[in-house]
Amino acid sequence: MRAPPGTLRDWRFWLLGTALLALVAALFLPRLTLTREARDLLVVIDVTGSMNVRDYEVDGAPTARLAVAKRAARDLLAALPCQSRLGLGIFTERRSFLLFEPAEVCENYAAIDGALEGLDWRMAWEGDSHVARGVHAALAIAASLPADLVFLTDGQEAPPLAGGALPAFEGEPGKVAGVIVGVGSPNPSPIPKFDADGRETGFYAEQDVPQEDRSGPPPADAPSRAGWNPRNAPWGGEAATGTEHLSTLREGHLGNLAAQTGLGFAVLRDAGALVAVVDTNTRVRPVALRVDIAAIPAALALLCLTLLFTAGALVGRRPERLPA
Repeated sequence: MRAPPGTLRDWRFWLLGTALLALVAALFLPRLTLTREARDLLVVIDVTGSMNVRDYEVDGAPTARLAVAKRAARDLLAALPCQSRLGLGIFTERRSFLLFEPAEVCENYAAIDGALEGLDWRMAWEGDSHVARGVHAALAIAASLPADLVFLTDGQEAPPLAGGALPAFEGEPGKVAGVIVGVGSPNPSPIPKFDADGRETGFYAEQDVPQEDRSGPPPADAPSRAGWNPRNAPWGGEAATGTEHLSTLREGHLGNLAAQTGLGFAVLRDAGALVAVVDTNTRVRPVALRVDIAAIPAALALLCLTLLFTAGALVGRRPERLPA
């Protein structure tokens, strides 16, 4: 059966035919399978007292290290693709504590973001800060999940490490991928001091914090110290002095700790830099996704029908010309 003369030259025929073909495609077009790169991360944030130091500047105002670390972690959460998983932990004293295991970021975005925003220095249960042991503990947690580790800290050990030596790492270096992210400035800054009600009362002074770790055997130079006695004063007879009440980013210490554990190391210059750091130092997990693309031909069919009936209505309203 042949089409009526002029039909194939009629634009309305082609619009209607295109709409029909698009509807058929929307009904029978199979789903596409795409591969997406996802990540499984455990983010651990240092909440010890030195993280209250305000040595960042955000929007022209001095900002605490902890606030910048939280903002960076929230930006990381927003940048992770769906099917990625993110868990959260905090570090204080000598322990990393898991708040929740990695959860899918899109389905649980509001809950994870709220947990990050709610982190506070008041969560710390002790005043000490054994960062190296905290990283070791976080690696053990990450290995059990399993997940890659993102550990944000300024690296200040309180009290300082005896002799500056790292504690022994009992795990396998490199078994867990991840990165230690240094938070803070290399310039010494005072550490804010708070009372029992959480009100800031000034800054820590030299005598308020331990300037030397006097656990274990004394250092080699102990006999040369004033008041030294091998039995009664093996560390010397005078109180230790130093600058531990002023906080800096301990970049060298964190670099050594990263080398010991097989983690990467980077300094957080600003909150937005964490995404690139994590992309470089953590592993991707390929995820197969079935994508329904029926909406594309369906939208094309709707567009063709809309043009057909709109143009047809306009042509029908065109006034007829009177004969001359």
